[in-house]
Order: sequence, then structure tokens, then C-alpha cells
Amino acid sequence: MRTVYHPLTAEQGPVADIFFNYEAFLPNTVTPKHQHSWGQLQLISGGIMELHAAGQRFLSPSQYAIWVPAGIEHESYTRRSIHYCSMNIVAERAAAFPLETCLLAVTPIAQSIVNDLRERQVRVANSAADKRLVEVLLDQLTIGQALPQFLPTVSDKLLQPLLLALEADPASPKTFKSWASELHTTERTLARRCQEALGMSFTELRQRHKFIYSLQLLRQGLAIKEVALTLGYNQTSPYIVMFKKYAQCSPEQYRRRL
Repeated sequence: MRTVYHPLTAEQGPVADIFFNYEAFLPNTVTPKHQHSWGQLQLISGGIMELHAAGQRFLSPSQYAIWVPAGIEHESYTRRSIHYCSMNIVAERAAAFPLETCLLAVTPIAQSIVNDLRERQVRVANSAADKRLVEVLLDQLTIGQALPQFLPTVSDKLLQPLLLALEADPASPKTFKSWASELHTTERTLARRCQEALGMSFTELRQRHKFIYSLQLLRQGLAIKEVALTLGYNQTSPYIVMFKKYAQCSPEQYRRRL
């Protein structure tokens, strides 16, 4: 049975230009469809959040925040327990953020500030020191790389079997050549469709699926070498390089944060 979290609604109004809410979400927590008159950054720690907005699905590991502009209806779901923080920003202060729902890379500085505010349960910055922290946090989040989706989804009929297979088995060793043969097309055509429809290569797509899957394996307590072997790597070093690319930290550092 799912736990349903009822978010702060637009009717209640913002309590400040920038304010925070914190929650410890249990597994299978659902936030029903809602919208706000303010923009919202959703930041998590320890798992993955799945958010649906404007017909798109966004999967967000803790290294990325989901930015939802004002007035955009959205709902979210978490399969496992996470620490959740929403940073709510009124329109006048949100001018530097994108106009569309997207992922924003969270820098180590931004993550540290969020952790500090969460630990102290600072919902509105009242002291001069906390106001300065929030301004630095804003700067760090607006300079973060914006991604339309970490794992893109499309309705392209040629790519649908490939996308479903990678989601079901991120560690599948099936080669790109095998996929082209199975889909009755050429490698060149399949590569072009991936780039045009997904905005990335097949190799990049598969790495991202492996990264998301590896977060789950690390949370289950598997050793880093076991995770690397499960993902199809012959040694740990290529896995660590891949992990750092997306997480800006090593698997061991991520494990310690957990």
C-alpha cells in the first residue's frame, strides 16, 4: 500500500520569497498531482525520485535537483526511502531558472548547504548568516548544468524495444550491433535515431541506466567490486570513472553519505 504525501498547496500561499520544506519519505511514497504559484526545486538524498510533469517523466538521483516552474502541474513517486527537501521560490526570485521543467546539477557546495539547512530545519532564512547561505545556494543552483531528462523517454517505435529492455535490464551485455540487427535496421540509422530522438548516443544512454542501477546496488550493501561485475565491467576502475562522471564523487564517497 502506498503512502501518500499531501504537499503544500498553492491556496496556502508562500510564507516567504524563498522557503524550504523537509520530509523523510517512506518507500512507495506518492505525491498527488498539484501545482504552485511559485517555482520549486526538489532535492533528495539517498535514492531516486520519479516526477511526472507536462507529459514527461524525470528520474532524479541525488546529484540532480528537479526544477518545476510556477503553474506546472506535477506528481512524484519514490520507490525507496529518501530525505526530501523542496526549495520554494516566488516568481520574482526565480528569473534565473529555466522556463521548463528540467534537472539541474547539484554542486558539492549546494549539497552541503542543503544538508546544513535540513539538519537545522531552517524553513525560512531569518538570520543574516542564513540569508547569505541561501543566496550562495541560489547562485550554485543557477550555474548547474540543466538537463531535459536524465533518462529520456520517447514514443519512437524503433527505439521503444531498446528503451524498455535497458530499463528492465540495465546490465544487459547486448551490443549495439545486435540491437540494430534485432530492430532490422543499420547501426548508422539506429545511431542517428538515438541522437535525434534522445539527444545522446546509445553508449551514453546505457551508461546512465547503469549508473541509476548501481545506486540501487550500493544501497543494498554490495561491495564496489560486486557492483562493477554486476554491471558488466571486468574491473572496478571503469565503473568508478563512470560513476564520478554523473555523481561528482566516487562510489565509496556516495556509500559514506548514505
